[in-house]
Amino acid sequence: MAAPLITSRLSANDRPTYGLIASGGRGRYLSTNFNKLGAQCVAVCDVYEPNIQQALQLNPGARSYFHHEELLAQKGIDFVVCAGPDHWHCQHLLDGLKAGKDVYTEKPLSKSLKESALMVDAVKKSGKVVQVGMQRRSAPMIMKAKKLVDDGMLGRITMVKAQWHWNVAKPLNNSPLTGKVDWDRFLGNAPKRDIEPMRLRYWRLFRDYAGGNMTDQGTHLMDVVQWFTNAPPPKSALAMGYVAKNEGAEHPEIFSTIFDHGKFMTTWTLNYCNDFEDSWSILFMGDQATMRLNDAGFVVWKEQWKDNREPIIQEQAPVPIETHIQNFLDCIVSRKQPNCPVEIAQRAVAGPHLGNIAMSEGRLAKLADDMVTVS
Repeated sequence: MAAPLITSRLSANDRPTYGLIASGGRGRYLSTNFNKLGAQCVAVCDVYEPNIQQALQLNPGARSYFHHEELLAQKGIDFVVCAGPDHWHCQHLLDGLKAGKDVYTEKPLSKSLKESALMVDAVKKSGKVVQVGMQRRSAPMIMKAKKLVDDGMLGRITMVKAQWHWNVAKPLNNSPLTGKVDWDRFLGNAPKRDIEPMRLRYWRLFRDYAGGNMTDQGTHLMDVVQWFTNAPPPKSALAMGYVAKNEGAEHPEIFSTIFDHGKFMTTWTLNYCNDFEDSWSILFMGDQATMRLNDAGFVVWKEQWKDNREPIIQEQAPVPIETHIQNFLDCIVSRKQPNCPVEIAQRAVAGPHLGNIAMSEGRLAKLADDMVTVS
């Protein structure tokens, strides 16, 4: 893909410059795509030196740091890309805003409902452009499917089934790390403890640092569910799960959740021990038709299904990251609201946070309208 012409508050000969906060696998993936679209990485930081070195290979000439505050103090940075563990998302965003930067931050928005509210308030007060990395919001194929739902093709939606299947679970690797790590910096505001390499390698699977795949993948899917149905976050949730093969993990790689939205219900299941119907899928079940949406496109079947087993609509198209990044780059020029602002991200992760509370406490968890209070 050729780099687009970016006209802005920057001079015509300038490329927008950014700092990469957390240069692990996801951070480097984002950096590669930002670079393809015409941006220039001038600084990287991470708590783990091998991550820094790999990011510098992608971005020769960039300065490197272990602490993000040093990166934010560097002159000549237009925006920051934040891809750290969930328990750092809030602080990275707040510090980026305080430094006067626009921010592209990875999902899920937060590690807790309270953090979500704090982040939304901070962005509102800052006047900065913030895009959350939920790329389905910028996917043309998904926008087309959304219009069909808006036009009433499915009729009344009474149930939605969201799932994610990958066969990737295995015991966690706790062998020594191969490079320098700032362990205290990794822990941040999490409880202090001696170094355990698997906690750095698989931070998403530990409660001190993340919400597991309930929030990580659930943010993507619950956002689409609420977007397509024009619904607020669920009123209540029930959930069960267990660790099957990810020995050493705290968050389960097998779980099933039920969300009550009032006028319809959603089931959200994840199985990382089986690859049937590979990756994610959402089934919207209406009284006039059913739509299945996934990474490959969407299919619509007319009711009654038993008499109409051939699809009436079938479209194949991917969910690219490039359109989402380009939307952010366009918005830092136009100063318009991007496709996935923090308000959308707050609503998207509210249900998954509620699901984790329901699962960990073994009860029906109810969410108040403020999207913070749980009873």
